[in-house]
Amino acid sequence: MGKLQKRPRFESWGRFPTLPAGMVPLHWTTDFPLPGPTGAKQLPVGLGRSYGDVCLLENGTLLATPGMDRLLHFDPTTGVLRCEAGASLQQILDFAVPRGFFLPVTPGTKFVTVGGAIANDIHGKNHHVAGTFGRHVLRFELVRSDGSRFVCSPVENQDWFAATVGGMGLTGLIAWAEIRLRPIVSRKIDYRGVKFHGIAEFLELSRTSTSEYTVAWIDCVSTGKNFARGIFMQGDHTAIPGPLNRSKEAKLVFPFDLPGFVLNRWSMKAFNALYYHRQFGQEKSGPVDYEPFFYPLDAVLRWNRMYGKSGLLQFQCVLPRESGEQGIVEMLKMITVAGLASFLAVIKVFGDVPSPGMMSFPVPGITLALDFPIRRDKSFELLDWLAKITQEYGGRMYSAKDARMTAEQFQAFYPQWQEFALYIDPAFDSAFWQRVTGRRPRDE
Repeated sequence: MGKLQKRPRFESWGRFPTLPAGMVPLHWTTDFPLPGPTGAKQLPVGLGRSYGDVCLLENGTLLATPGMDRLLHFDPTTGVLRCEAGASLQQILDFAVPRGFFLPVTPGTKFVTVGGAIANDIHGKNHHVAGTFGRHVLRFELVRSDGSRFVCSPVENQDWFAATVGGMGLTGLIAWAEIRLRPIVSRKIDYRGVKFHGIAEFLELSRTSTSEYTVAWIDCVSTGKNFARGIFMQGDHTAIPGPLNRSKEAKLVFPFDLPGFVLNRWSMKAFNALYYHRQFGQEKSGPVDYEPFFYPLDAVLRWNRMYGKSGLLQFQCVLPRESGEQGIVEMLKMITVAGLASFLAVIKVFGDVPSPGMMSFPVPGITLALDFPIRRDKSFELLDWLAKITQEYGGRMYSAKDARMTAEQFQAFYPQWQEFALYIDPAFDSAFWQRVTGRRPRDE
């Protein structure tokens, strides 16, 4: 087991906040539980791709799991893969795609560990038909700080399964997990992109689409006749057999932190206009590789540097269907009034497939995900307003992408939080959990 390192400051993918902590790299599950001073808290972390403070613990011990990355067993007749919790989705794809299998659910990056995917119960473009990642987890082993170990599944230790899926890493250390992969015959996705103007057109496209994967990019800068324009993107795994080779490693690295003034209202407006007009016609269709379809940003490593040293704030909410259209329009108008902009704005309709986790984020409705460069005179205030709108419309925010929720808001979004708290490992904690339970103030 590695020695406890000095306490440097750690940051999430959003680079805010930065908090001091120790780190212990785990390579075997026998490295855990760790002996520690009385009262010392711990938190398992994967590749740190959460945006806020859910993967941070001030002055605690971060248990780094990427060294626990072994693929343990695969059954090609059922598609069931057993792997350690530190294995990344990239590793699984490199192994599975050449064998004719794909992830059942994937977020917008493959640089996520299986443990992190379970802890945040991630969702993807196919939520409306496949639900969250946790629905495809058959079982996992949970290790508690007292040394106890037990297997959790939808039929065995069901309460611990429900608490751990979406449990933000607080219920214990996941040692290994079994997930069911889905068969494919090619790397290709049959893609179709359709331009739209306004939330009503987006909702109609979502309602009539028969594709497995749907999501839309939305322009949250333009006003007037171009207000809420976007591109509705949909796709399915092709039925035509084709190449199943392993992906090439990304070579491009964002070289430095951009100065803060580069990302401004005008540069964002120009980007949004270029992105919208890159599709010349009203519709565009054809086969595309799965990499740019699912993981466009993974082509450039360290892309978060484009937001500068101050970092970025992510905001993702889901609003109920009956009030969602009005709420989303109100949010987009608030963004234009604030003079800030997001160029990685996406919108999607969540389906009715229930999430298995007690604290899972997705519920039926419209979800909007935005990112903003941190400008302390504007960004925090804007996100606070967006959170208020979310609460007013009966929605909720996503813990894995949050750095601003108040304790009152979180407890309104997740009224089951006190029941969940009964399952938290007494040796575990996080900066996020401290903040949303009122034990740590928000960073200003």
